[in-house]
Amino acid sequence: MRVAFIDAHRERLEVEPICAQLPIAPSVYYTHKARQQDPTRLPPRRPRDEALGREIRRIYDENFQVYGARKVWRQLQREGFTVARGTVERLMRALGLQGVRRGARCRTTVPDDRAHRPVDHVNRRFQATRPNELWVADFTYVATWVGFVYVAFVVDVFARRIIGWRAPAR
Repeated sequence: MRVAFIDAHRERLEVEPICAQLPIAPSVYYTHKARQQDPTRLPPRRPRDEALGREIRRIYDENFQVYGARKVWRQLQREGFTVARGTVERLMRALGLQGVRRGARCRTTVPDDRAHRPVDHVNRRFQATRPNELWVADFTYVATWVGFVYVAFVVDVFARRIIGWRAPAR
């Protein structure tokens, strides 16, 4: 993006003044342009990433586009490729590939725009100068083996500590 901007304006403004305004060194710009002209100057990682990207895409497509990074990585190892799992994760992210997750998604909150909302008595200023001056309450949920358990708690804003909580019995 920055290189394209410099290319578009270099005739009128010169490279160095543009680079002085952008957070880019002129040497970075010139190196990039040299690599565009001569692909042999590319870093060694680039051609390897391109080759691995083709293999990752192939494995992903052969397995009905459900494999995640871990299974693609294992398949690459079975086929004799030496590659780190983090590299497979990075390349899958760059290619926009994502494995399918099992299980149903759990939606815990459904907002209702028509519902009455409590008044914000502290105007979003969660500051206190002494203990027990301001308490705030909230609730969250915790996933357990039998389902979700909702937990309500009260926090002392000054101490930033939970002073009380309640998890109703199932």
